[in-house]
Amino acid sequence: MTNPFLTLESVSCLLPDGRPLFCDLNAHFDARPTGLVGRNGIGKTVLVRILAGDVAPSSGICLRSGLVYYLAQQVSVPVDATVADLAGVGAALHALERIEAGSTAVSDFDAVGERWDIRQRLQQALERDGLNELEAATPASHLSGGEAMRVTLIGAALAHADFLILDEPTNHLDQPSRQALIERLQQWSGGLIVVSHNRQLLERMEAIVALTSQGLRRYGGNYSFYVQSRAQERDAAHQQLEQRRLERKREERALQQQRERQERRQSRGNREGKSANQAKVLLDRQKARSEGSTGRLRQQHREASEQLAQREREAAQRVETQTAIHLHALPVGQVRHRAVAVLDQLVLPFVSGAARCITLSINGRQRIGVTGPNGCGKSTLLRVLAGFLQPVSGHCEVTTACAWLDQRLSSLAPERSVLAHMQVVSSMAEGDIRMRLAQLGLEASKMALPSGLLSGGERVKAALACVLYGDPPPQLLLLDEPGNHLDIESLEALEVMLRHYQGALMVVSHDEAFLARLELTHRLRATEQGWQWRPW
Repeated sequence: MTNPFLTLESVSCLLPDGRPLFCDLNAHFDARPTGLVGRNGIGKTVLVRILAGDVAPSSGICLRSGLVYYLAQQVSVPVDATVADLAGVGAALHALERIEAGSTAVSDFDAVGERWDIRQRLQQALERDGLNELEAATPASHLSGGEAMRVTLIGAALAHADFLILDEPTNHLDQPSRQALIERLQQWSGGLIVVSHNRQLLERMEAIVALTSQGLRRYGGNYSFYVQSRAQERDAAHQQLEQRRLERKREERALQQQRERQERRQSRGNREGKSANQAKVLLDRQKARSEGSTGRLRQQHREASEQLAQREREAAQRVETQTAIHLHALPVGQVRHRAVAVLDQLVLPFVSGAARCITLSINGRQRIGVTGPNGCGKSTLLRVLAGFLQPVSGHCEVTTACAWLDQRLSSLAPERSVLAHMQVVSSMAEGDIRMRLAQLGLEASKMALPSGLLSGGERVKAALACVLYGDPPPQLLLLDEPGNHLDIESLEALEVMLRHYQGALMVVSHDEAFLARLELTHRLRATEQGWQWRPW
């Protein structure tokens, strides 16, 4: 289709309890690559599911042109799924196999359609994406999170959709795969909407649309242009709000002075009336006129004050009221100079090649960035250090309190609330727990919800809170892709907190910009020759 588009007309979404998630959204998306940004929990995923036709809005309509392909934030991998299923062509391949075996069923021919070369096209796409070792029948369970995401992206390309919607597509992708994704998207000729907090990807967009509590706002440029524009808007809105407050104070002071003059005149008139030799009827008439004038003045003052207050409220609404994200510094106690973890000739499970063997000593002053391609064993290494996996052979000893955040957030039971999770791991009073969760950007209503109902970013914040604020305070932090799903404000807060953390730190991440801000001391990189250790 030459000119694909998606249009929202007065679209609103209500939560199950009746509260609005967003209201009266109007927007038009054309073929220009567009990034959709906003705070965690603001409703971005729900909005793109409405755009894709996955869910219906509570009110309003969404108009679509052509085929829309939606790639969800979480890649779902059924137990018996294959690479072909992840790429969205499993049914077509099975139908093709049955036809080749002699089937004449109409349903099989309908499933294949015009895609008689789909087997070859899938294999070529896998090879082009550097996944030569995979085949259509490879079980999806054998893939790492990054590999599963890359296969799903291949499915988007094979679909020949008119409009492509991607929700956090860079999560779990290593740096080469992220760069390959960006290059692939630059070649995409249809409409494109990308929900992302990845600054590198957003820089390549031609427009940024921000979803806030005020609604949708389009910025005609890349992420840098958006940041600059938003800063200018905030400054202008704050200046206008301050101006309206000064105007209100000045006008209220003038009104007060006018009231005081009127009261003095009325008081003087009353005194003169008592001393004057006038008929009572004339005095009563004069008093009534004076009281009537005072009443009208008071009414005028009330109306003027309300107008001033309304102007101030309108100015305040233009200042988006977002609470700053804050993470508390972690108490570490006596920082150890000696080893806090020792790996001696350790053989990692589920890892092949030279990277399956590692010898390493970590002391309490070291801050280590763990990098390498998808599937090389980074997450497995952290799981062994955390005690959740046993090595095949060798020795692993961790001599201090250790906290581990895995990228799949397996510590969060989906049926249990964030507050309940925190009360299990922390000895803090409930009020302190609520305060710290609120400072992470979790509303009071979200704290009591089952964690499985939260957005991806909110679940990361909940898991982070359980890791960082649990008892005893960790002296060794093991973080596996902690930036996945976090909005940019939360990511920046995490960067600040980790820079000030005084214990030993190991962070797995594909986001080099994030790692560069953590003031790391060493890099541990998995390569085909084994693990390489060098100063950062």
